[in-house]
Amino acid sequence: MGEDAAAAALRAGGRGLSDPWADSVGVRPRTTERHITVHKRLVLAFAVSLVALLAVTMLAVLLSLRFDECGASAAPGADGGPAGFPARDGNASGPGAARRDHPAGEGGEATPATPSAQPPSEEEREPWRPWTQLRLSGHLKPLHYNLMLTAFMENFTFAGEVNVEIACRNATRYVVLHASRVAVEKVQVAEDRVAGAVPVAGFFLYPQTQVLVVVLNRTLDAHRNYNVKIVYNALIENELLGFFRSSYVLHGERRFLGVTQFSPTHARKAFPCFDEPIYKATFKISIKHQATYLSLSNMPVETSVFEEDGWVTDHFSQTPLMSTYYLAWAICNFTYRETTTKSGVVVRLYARPDAIRRGSGDYALHITKRLIEFYEDYFKVPYSLPKLDLLAVPKHPYAAMENWGLSIFVEQRILLDPSMSSISYLLDVTMVIVHEICHQWFGDLVTPVWWEDVWLKEGFAHYFEFVGTDYLYPGWNMEKQRFLTDVLHEVMLLDGLASSHPVSQEVLQATDIDKVFDWIAYKKGAALIRMLANFMGHSVFQRGLQDYLTIHKYGNAARNDLWSTLSENMNTSYSIWWHSKLRVRAARSGSNEPAVPSEREHHRITSLGKGSWLLGNINQTGYFRVNYDLRNWRLLIEQLIRNHEVLSVSNRAGLIDDAFSLARAGYLPQNIPLEMIRYLAEEKDFLPWHAASRALYPLDKLLDRMENYNVFNEYILKQVATTYIKLGWPKNNFNGSLVQASYQHEELRREVIMLACSFGNKHCHQQASTLISDWISSNRNRIPLNVRDIVYCTGVSLLDEDVWEFIWMKFHSTTAVSEKKILLEALTCSDDRNLLNRLLNLSLNSDVVLDQDAIDVIIHVARNPHGRDLAWKFFRDKWKILNTRYGEALFMNSKLISGVTEYLNTEGELKELKNFMKNYDGEAAASFARAVETVETNVRWKTLYQDELFQWLGKALRH
Repeated sequence: MGEDAAAAALRAGGRGLSDPWADSVGVRPRTTERHITVHKRLVLAFAVSLVALLAVTMLAVLLSLRFDECGASAAPGADGGPAGFPARDGNASGPGAARRDHPAGEGGEATPATPSAQPPSEEEREPWRPWTQLRLSGHLKPLHYNLMLTAFMENFTFAGEVNVEIACRNATRYVVLHASRVAVEKVQVAEDRVAGAVPVAGFFLYPQTQVLVVVLNRTLDAHRNYNVKIVYNALIENELLGFFRSSYVLHGERRFLGVTQFSPTHARKAFPCFDEPIYKATFKISIKHQATYLSLSNMPVETSVFEEDGWVTDHFSQTPLMSTYYLAWAICNFTYRETTTKSGVVVRLYARPDAIRRGSGDYALHITKRLIEFYEDYFKVPYSLPKLDLLAVPKHPYAAMENWGLSIFVEQRILLDPSMSSISYLLDVTMVIVHEICHQWFGDLVTPVWWEDVWLKEGFAHYFEFVGTDYLYPGWNMEKQRFLTDVLHEVMLLDGLASSHPVSQEVLQATDIDKVFDWIAYKKGAALIRMLANFMGHSVFQRGLQDYLTIHKYGNAARNDLWSTLSENMNTSYSIWWHSKLRVRAARSGSNEPAVPSEREHHRITSLGKGSWLLGNINQTGYFRVNYDLRNWRLLIEQLIRNHEVLSVSNRAGLIDDAFSLARAGYLPQNIPLEMIRYLAEEKDFLPWHAASRALYPLDKLLDRMENYNVFNEYILKQVATTYIKLGWPKNNFNGSLVQASYQHEELRREVIMLACSFGNKHCHQQASTLISDWISSNRNRIPLNVRDIVYCTGVSLLDEDVWEFIWMKFHSTTAVSEKKILLEALTCSDDRNLLNRLLNLSLNSDVVLDQDAIDVIIHVARNPHGRDLAWKFFRDKWKILNTRYGEALFMNSKLISGVTEYLNTEGELKELKNFMKNYDGEAAASFARAVETVETNVRWKTLYQDELFQWLGKALRH
């Protein structure tokens, strides 16, 4: 065994030397030959005695550990799920015995570890070894956790003691629960005060499945309860998962905080536990920390015990039944503001003191109160905890995490400075908060049985982003309109790939969990739920959700539970999932009748007149595309040009997206969608423009490195020019208040300005350059909020390096998180390849660019035609660093891989991608496979349709 392996084995058994012990080991001085001889004899005799003693001990242990598991005949996954998943990493046991500087009275010496048991050898292995199973066996069920933590923020370590009350379902000789990156010092098992302790033969960590195995000297009896006590220590990691640390600067001083991210399988990095969603239990948490900090958890603080040495222990109230993945705690020195809902729920928002002082959290606090009241009324199920804390942190792997009673947000998705934020930023913040508050019901109160049904929480939360935002802003029509462009159109494009999958898919191992947390679960799940709501009728759908939550609250549910409840409310005996209506409308070309069919209207189409068109999937409530023959497409285009208002806003947006998507796939001539958007000069609604913009963007990226790109560019500018001149530029900022009626108009203006500047409208470029030059010369930013990101990006791309340096300086100096975000993205717009390379290299410096923001930097450089190859090379050169940083974080690796590769479109780039993949078969293999399919599609489109497109464009511009 090498030194590293030996050290790992010692750590696995809880016997690793802590630093103070290691420092005390010294080298003895040389002695005389006589002393050496005597010492040799003594050592030899002692060694022989020791070997004999060890042999006898091992024999006794082997005789006692017969490994005759009484429950061996029970099938794995006895608690009701399929076989589970292996480990995500190969760490033997984490950091070993972390160095701890205990406060006075804490006790500086580690409790001696119980004897360490190693996994049985080949000869000793029994047919069933529970620690090798991909899922926990189900023989033991946790009932309650008492978790006591002591956090040492000065050296980023923590000590923990967890007492788990367990129910034994099947007799067993092993206690197997999840643990990773923790150094276990001591394990005790007891039945009750009368029966006393259950002798522990040893324990070991099994990294392949990330479990701690406690081997007992006797069998635990079925149908009895036991208590397992585990003493351990670990690091407060400098990463993004488990219990990790973050920091911020206040008044020139760097301050640190500790925060958790446990979903989906990272609670085990903070304490040994049954880390699967089915194992719900109650939790009683106590956190000891220095009095200069405060601590937060899912429940309110019950009592705080202050000590004379400057330490305090916060004891939190007991939680309801809950899963481990949305348990949470934080240790910080933030301040807060609070409000209270009508039903008495206390809502607090915690953030950096300067952000609270500026009122940056007030908007989020205000809408959270309203949203709790909305969901309580909609679901007819009260919010289940006495409080909800919102915590804004500088560093986090995701936009937010829905921990029950302690939701954690990255600052950019919850803090909003009214004097510095655009409508689009406000909308983004709003929808993230709406999503996370919905999870307090879908996910926390009712939890999926297993990760294969993650869409049961994410699909519903994503759908309710639009329903909840409509409640806050009724005039915005989010569910009926914006849902189409932001969810339906986007996910149908992704779902069209051969590498796509159903919303529910089998999860057997760790890599499978990553695969189910994707846009299919979120967006396709939301689209199918929307289709279901429209099919059932919203009131019946709402009653079904109320029953579902009431029946399964504080428990787990699977998809069949949902279907059963909804079917009962529909009063049908068949499965409603596989039935949907194709709603159609027929009319004569050039019709001026703007009537829209009612929800219950049905049509029998016997024949169509010569000039009549047919429209399917009215308002795109169904999850499918509709193609027509060329005659019908041309009649629909003619109708749009003559009087587009005959078709609803949603239908117009749907036609645009269907046409572009079908042409991209080769089902339509390339000119059809481009002919269709000619009507946009008369379009006054935001949604069709938004649909066109989102469809044109990927087409633009396929063509932007072509010699004759200007032909495409000129055609798009021609379609935009009339509306751009008509709408003009915004004159004033919003001064922190948004008139609901202005949302559609301002978003339309922003969309058109973005198209005009992106495709090179001279007036747009001049206006952006003037605005940014005025800012530089006066040091007063008069750029309208809703177009700042457009102006910044355009200015950086057109003007010299001094503008780039100015934006870089402003990025470092601003404290407004919304402004910081768009300034960083603007830096990626430069045409200067040296600046782009400089930015790429700076992105990996966590002191300059936050970890979660580095991905956006790389992706935005890849979207820039001047930086696409630079980002692709940087990605390959730095892959090991990037994969180490983001590999375990859901979405982050897949987002990075997709963002860097999605616009590669040459045979050479495809070959580079395939060659790069040959040397990689890790957890991101599925993301790479999807990337290959996307690039193959890009290359195939260019080969088959690029010339056809340019030929038509040339003719269209000559007429």
